[in-house]
Amino acid sequence: MVNYKEEIGMTIIEAAKKAREAAICLAAVGSDEKNKALMAIAKALEENKEAIEKANAIDRVNSEKEQVALPLLKRLKFDDAKRKDVIAGIESLCNLEDPVGKVQLRTELDTELILTRVACPIGVVGIIFESRPDALVQISTLCLKSGNGVLLKGGSEAKETNRILFEIIKEASLKAGMPEGWIALMESREDVSAILKLDKYIDLLVPRGSNDFVSYIMKNTNIPVIGHADGICHTYVDKEADLDMAVKVVVDSKTQYVVVCNALETLLVHKEIAPFFLPQLKQAMDEKKVKLKGCARTREIIEVEEATEEDWQTEYLDYMLSIKVVESIKEAIDHINTYGSGHTDCIITTNEDTAQTFMMLVDSGNVFHNVSTRFSDGFRYGFGAEVGVSTSKIHARGPVGLEGLLIYKYKLVGKGHIVEDYASGDKHFTHKKL
Repeated sequence: MVNYKEEIGMTIIEAAKKAREAAICLAAVGSDEKNKALMAIAKALEENKEAIEKANAIDRVNSEKEQVALPLLKRLKFDDAKRKDVIAGIESLCNLEDPVGKVQLRTELDTELILTRVACPIGVVGIIFESRPDALVQISTLCLKSGNGVLLKGGSEAKETNRILFEIIKEASLKAGMPEGWIALMESREDVSAILKLDKYIDLLVPRGSNDFVSYIMKNTNIPVIGHADGICHTYVDKEADLDMAVKVVVDSKTQYVVVCNALETLLVHKEIAPFFLPQLKQAMDEKKVKLKGCARTREIIEVEEATEEDWQTEYLDYMLSIKVVESIKEAIDHINTYGSGHTDCIITTNEDTAQTFMMLVDSGNVFHNVSTRFSDGFRYGFGAEVGVSTSKIHARGPVGLEGLLIYKYKLVGKGHIVEDYASGDKHFTHKKL
């Protein structure tokens, strides 16, 4: 096992410099070599499962003593199921085509003057995350596959788990031939402020944590940020919905795992179906011990607490759900585009035209029809895993997998071509797509 004490003395700037140097080397590593390293990491995680669980138990006990917020405490758990999930993610990642070097565009500008656009790694990715040690594994392995160096800064509540996972990943990858310094783990609180200032070395930041935490990162750095501050997800039950399907999908969206950003927070129900649907839903939600809040129309049909304006803007991350009865699909879409976070929103209906209208007009990174919002996930999408979810409209949106960690470069090859020939009119561009 790597001696982690050797890492403690390394400053964040030194780590960032090493990561940039390593990233240049990593960009040239072949797909087979990267996959070999990934499988070595998966094997090492399996072999060290007892040590991982022991470290995680220490973190959980300490966090309970320190009265860490319940959502963070739930995300902190790294048990056998979580370990199997991240290993499955690594195996899935290995099966994906290596995107580095893939030709995206090829154009003949003129005879023997060929322009290509090829995918390439972003460079160095900085990840700042609270709790969720499984995120450390997902992010670092995605960075490895995509040829990026990575700086990891986890929360103190997961210190022991993050440390051992980092040790395992680093040791296994270095033994498999990956460049020294491609991955580094920072622990002190001061490192967060330092990372935000390292735009000279870090090319992309991915924050994962609470709304306040992500908002703080976004507002205090010049480094491009992929992320989302809120996960206010909606499901709209249309007047032509299958009621049994709607109950099943809504219950799964809300209760399958409540502390994640793709869990359902607000339910919109068409007025024509509300009297039949809401009593069924309440019974199912009562069984799951979900606390319901509703608008005035909702409270005329079922007995629930009053929903306020604040509820439409709240990511509960708990067994709570706000409900609003709407006049039309237009009102549902307007509500989502007003109060939603652009994460994941769903319509339940048997009418294909209505579904297409909803999916076209709702301005979110993930828009679903007749499925649980919990499907909004990089692993479930077949991306191998995800570094996070982006609600912005830059080069990556929705679950960010391999492609979100790549950018591109243009390569131009000729035979002594000069611009003067074209400026003078002696030669002319053909701009032929190849």
